[in-house]
Amino acid sequence: MAEIIVALDLPEGGEALELVDRLGPLGGFYKVGLELFTREGPPIVRALRERGKRVFLDLKLHDIPNTVAAAVRAATRLDVELLTVHAVGGAAMMEGAARAARGSGMRLLGVTVLTSLDAGALRDSWGRRDAVQVEEEVVRLGRDARRAGLHGLVASPREARSLRGALDEETLLVIPGIRPPDMDHHDQTRVATPEVAVEAGADYLVVGRAVTRAPDPRRALDTMVEQVHVAHGRGQAP
Repeated sequence: MAEIIVALDLPEGGEALELVDRLGPLGGFYKVGLELFTREGPPIVRALRERGKRVFLDLKLHDIPNTVAAAVRAATRLDVELLTVHAVGGAAMMEGAARAARGSGMRLLGVTVLTSLDAGALRDSWGRRDAVQVEEEVVRLGRDARRAGLHGLVASPREARSLRGALDEETLLVIPGIRPPDMDHHDQTRVATPEVAVEAGADYLVVGRAVTRAPDPRRALDTMVEQVHVAHGRGQAP
């Protein structure tokens, strides 16, 4: 069964923890990203763990191998479950990260292509003259990440099915950009509903504004959970 991770993309720790407390037992897994971690640091992670919550630390590490490995070692002491590094950082960087995480229980995810980038933006960013096929690039980076020893990948819902077909069954797929069908995409271009992501093979669905900015966050999350259950029910053999 795919699990929902609520993205605490909020400016302050107090606001984030108020939301966590409001969601209560319904919300068991939370993503702490760059904004919140930069403002609050490790204490926000500890506050979540003290509440019995699982933590996905989404820092998208991308630096020289020694620096990334040192950051990964530091993260292992925070008792987080998932941590991200950029797959475009190269094999040496990812291999160093994997060695640093070994034996900790923390699983590393390679970020492939950000969900804010479409084919044109990716081509411009990478300085390509010819058209770029986002799906091909995601699969290529995914293979690189798995060869380097990373446990899984972060990719948009649109590429999840291709990754499932190209990689081994043990590969974790964490899918951001999850939206109800009637919600604005904001700054993300490659998004999908919970049903589509589950049917494509997602292990974890990252839901942010659809819950955190909802008039009733608890009800919004409950609806998302129900949609995941419905999607899994459709996938079962009669």
